[in-house]
Amino acid sequence: MTDVTIALDGRSYDVAIGRGLLEEAGARIAALKPKGVLHVATDATVADLHLQALLASCEAAGLRAVPHILPPGEASKSWSFYEDLSERILAAGVERGSMIVALGGGVIGDLAGFVAATMLRGIDFVQIPTTLLAQVDSSVGGKVAIDTKAGKNLVGAFWQPRLVLADLGVLDSLPLRELRAGWAEIAKYGLIDDPAFFAWCEANGKAALAGDDALRAQAVAHSVRAKARVVAADERESSGVRALLNLGHTFGHALESALGFDGQLLHGEAVAIGCCMAFDLSVRLGLAPLEDAQRVRAHFANVGLPTEPPAGVGDADALLALMQTDKKVADGRIVFVLTRGIGRAFVARDVSPDDVRAMLGDTLKK
Repeated sequence: MTDVTIALDGRSYDVAIGRGLLEEAGARIAALKPKGVLHVATDATVADLHLQALLASCEAAGLRAVPHILPPGEASKSWSFYEDLSERILAAGVERGSMIVALGGGVIGDLAGFVAATMLRGIDFVQIPTTLLAQVDSSVGGKVAIDTKAGKNLVGAFWQPRLVLADLGVLDSLPLRELRAGWAEIAKYGLIDDPAFFAWCEANGKAALAGDDALRAQAVAHSVRAKARVVAADERESSGVRALLNLGHTFGHALESALGFDGQLLHGEAVAIGCCMAFDLSVRLGLAPLEDAQRVRAHFANVGLPTEPPAGVGDADALLALMQTDKKVADGRIVFVLTRGIGRAFVARDVSPDDVRAMLGDTLKK
């Protein structure tokens, strides 16, 4: 069992990592002293696998938990399901001391967190991430949001959880594709500023995804510590440090939006492709060596992640237009995270759209 503290002024919280945390969840949540009904947001797939264990744990701790089961998939991270979940919680009873528990992957975590941020002008919530991607990225750091027709995560808030419980045991029920999608976010931490960790990912990625429990625990803990350092230094992305976590995301979000969030491309798969694009653009601009871009692509391919956009994402101009709606646009210019090589990412605010268009055009021809 490992605890990582997210150190924030007056709002610090722990991320617990280990097996058996779902069975301990009730006691750990009770220690936070919630009042009234505990609202558990989850989706139908996760509910079938893990909801009863959580409800039994809450009952044993003397908590009254009411489940709110939503459809699985990115489509639930929308205005309509934000309204639906909010109305369900209001109907079941809520007060300022109430708490929402997000039991699920990134979609449930983002949606439930945004509802918590806006319910009665803000109530507490707990993250119990059930995917590898959510455990190493979206459940940590307090970014909560929903998607809109204009793009991904464009309506949201910074709202930190009170506690994160990353139960490694729930990962046993995940399909391999979901595990691979989470691995993209793990490898990303090495690509940003930790070349030694990326080398570790290259050496151990396949074994960790195949079920090596010790390697998987090491990957989750290292990733959470890496994100904890960044969030503590720049909680609201005001200094630019936290923006580095968006490596691959500007491209990846555009790909997801182009496909209408239809599930054809999981978020982690989009991030893997986006990281390859970020390295390709960096090579084109003379910033990074070609060998590093080839290494990144080879690692993602080796663990079974896609490295090229799927059919149906449109042309270069269409993708560039989607990037213009990204929330990181500043003064009308797209802000990219580029790199001078593995472990040397930086924020670039002066990239020519023509260079991006040319790189996209070459990529889409492959």
